[in-house]
Amino acid sequence: MNTVSFPLVAETISADGFAPFGELIEVSGDPTTMINAGRCKRYTDMAKFDLVDGRLGLSLFDSDICALPVRCDLLERHPLGSQCFVPMGGSSYIVVVAEDDAGTPHNSRAFVASSNQAVNIGRNIWHGVLSPISGSGLFAVLDRIGPGANLEEVTLKEPLQIMPTPGWNRAS
Repeated sequence: MNTVSFPLVAETISADGFAPFGELIEVSGDPTTMINAGRCKRYTDMAKFDLVDGRLGLSLFDSDICALPVRCDLLERHPLGSQCFVPMGGSSYIVVVAEDDAGTPHNSRAFVASSNQAVNIGRNIWHGVLSPISGSGLFAVLDRIGPGANLEEVTLKEPLQIMPTPGWNRAS
């Protein structure tokens, strides 16, 4: 059961705010090292991928751009591995996540992530489907490839209607 009021406002994503659900991956602070004759800053080991058996795979997702408000009526989770979304074509996107209550998602939250921010959604965390709201909709996705049931889905009885936080700019 989902226990949020509607519409759901997507808050600006931050590392602290998203921490209960996974990791925000972005370039900030000092690089780990300089490479390529000093022309490139390397930020090393930015995410902790959590996999049960299988292997880490790289896939490309090419999603349609979602109209606002974003309608979210399906949440899913992956019990055998985390899932990392990296925008490739200037895409800002909505990230919907929810806590778990005995196998049922509840207390949904939504975040708006910019085109220079990736998210690594933790293993077994309920989340909405890919929802780009600007850009090309092209994402690199790092997730578990292997045997076993790694997808659970729940259709929400009352869909979430999600708008970015007030003042959000589609061009940002």
